[in-house]
Amino acid sequence: MSQALQDLLDLLDLEQIEENIFRGQSRSAVVPRVFGGQVAAQALVAAGRTVPSDRPAHSLHAYFLRPGDPGAPIVYTVDRIRDGRSFTTRRVVAVQHGKPIFHLSASFQVYEEGLDHQTPMPAAPDPATLPTSHERLRGYGHLAPEVVERFLEAREAIDLRYVDEPPYGQYGEPREPHSQVWFRTNGKLHGAVDEPLLHVVLATYVSDMTLLDSVLLAHGRGGWAVGDVVGASLDHAMWFHRPFRADEWLLYDQQSPSAHGGRGLGQARIYTQDGRLAISVIQEGVVRVPRPE
Repeated sequence: MSQALQDLLDLLDLEQIEENIFRGQSRSAVVPRVFGGQVAAQALVAAGRTVPSDRPAHSLHAYFLRPGDPGAPIVYTVDRIRDGRSFTTRRVVAVQHGKPIFHLSASFQVYEEGLDHQTPMPAAPDPATLPTSHERLRGYGHLAPEVVERFLEAREAIDLRYVDEPPYGQYGEPREPHSQVWFRTNGKLHGAVDEPLLHVVLATYVSDMTLLDSVLLAHGRGGWAVGDVVGASLDHAMWFHRPFRADEWLLYDQQSPSAHGGRGLGQARIYTQDGRLAISVIQEGVVRVPRPE
């Protein structure tokens, strides 16, 4: 296991300070606020720690309310909404400086046999044939060195490989609002940490990294990295359909059906390398073109 992955696991290992109350640390991200995927993942950890281990998470719905301060801890309060025979529901509020910054509802379910079908996995190249983040980012002479370093630091624990050029790599002309990314943790999970909840939490963490890329592609925008767009996540929803491992390759197939009113919508499916549909994701974010000074 890489040190970067261990650091990420430590970040997600919340401190319990009272019944139903947890505290997590923060760190800076590629933008000067707490990375939304971190808050969502930590909130899911808090919820999951109040649920029996035989009830895996099957969905979450969340709202980003305020920017998080990376220099301060985050307190997560869990409300045990319902414990049913099949389903368990939790609500989590993340607080910093006395104000809520994030709200999450999550549902967990005991395993059941039932109907089974899925949308087929789209075509995608083998991830081993694609450049790593380090190889791709080091080739972008148009990006400021500090931007490249922030990207690499933020993704050091995740092996993330774009199928095509990301928005900040090629911009200026509109492209199809569709993006594919392969990802897995930078190292294998084993021992006490290798539990189903952690794999779901890690996928939640990564899911916020690239989902709005397809919005930028549709308009030929490079995003915050080149300064032609400002934005932030507004809400986030995930449905976990089938078991998967976050330390094995997952294909994140993303597209944007709409952008309007200063907001852009991204929707995606995440497949295992052998073609099983593992997760569905939808996110809306603020996507604004900076006004001329």
